[in-house]
Amino acid sequence: MILSLLLLAGAVCAQDFTDFHVERVAKGLHFAEGPVWSYDGFLIFSDTVVDKLRKLTPEQGDTEFASRSGGASGNAYDAEGRLYTCEFRQRRVTRLAKSGRIEVLAAQYQGKRLNAPNDIVVRRDGHVYFTDPAFGSQQDSRELDFYGVYHITPRGELELVAKWTTRPNGITISPNGRALYVSDSDKRSIRAYDLDNKGVATNERVVVENIPGVPGGIRTDVNGNVYVAAKYVYAYALAANGAAKLLGTVMTGETPSNLAFGDPDMETLYITARTSVYRTRLNVKGALPY
Repeated sequence: MILSLLLLAGAVCAQDFTDFHVERVAKGLHFAEGPVWSYDGFLIFSDTVVDKLRKLTPEQGDTEFASRSGGASGNAYDAEGRLYTCEFRQRRVTRLAKSGRIEVLAAQYQGKRLNAPNDIVVRRDGHVYFTDPAFGSQQDSRELDFYGVYHITPRGELELVAKWTTRPNGITISPNGRALYVSDSDKRSIRAYDLDNKGVATNERVVVENIPGVPGGIRTDVNGNVYVAAKYVYAYALAANGAAKLLGTVMTGETPSNLAFGDPDMETLYITARTSVYRTRLNVKGALPY
């Protein structure tokens, strides 16, 4: 199915936000989330309701990759090709080693279970960041009295980046690895933090406000523009003075949940949206945080 894509602004750098098409490449899912492109040439994403990780390849299409009884949500790869997954049912963050062994990286903070880890990103130097909100029935079993944004150091130490009273959702890193972006589902905004060489996050601020819908997954391109899945997919340019400019809107047939750049040239945007996965070709490369 081909859907029209209308991006309503002009150009930034070499980008031209006009005349694109969106194609549905997977369907019949229960709730698609957490897409990430592998260096091995395929897309991994979660079908959260049925606890599955799925794999999308040009040759075989959509197939099952793994079963995760812990409830897979957000996914990310590191520079070594290891897969990180937020497991919202087991309330933990895991890593799949090349050997196939699953390692638990985070499950508690100060002796209390995490709420429901949702989305995750890994910087090139091995620093990991993830969000820990709670939606729906997840609220009933909370042990922590806040919603968290967390940092796992390369040595495996869990650190709290921020305590929120609203719910963090999507998370990503700028192309140079110096800024962390987190979507706020309740405030309909995106917050940013500065990251230093040790992975420490400081200087919290709001960089995008009044996003239509409920902001979920976010990604950046090599020009530093931010893409967020909400009512539709919105692309924003972030100016040095802190102002955000809406570059355009990607419309799919279903409400999007998350997104990821992929394909060998990293110029295809894959969008998970409820029961389907969509893709659209862009003339800009996605930023690789790892």
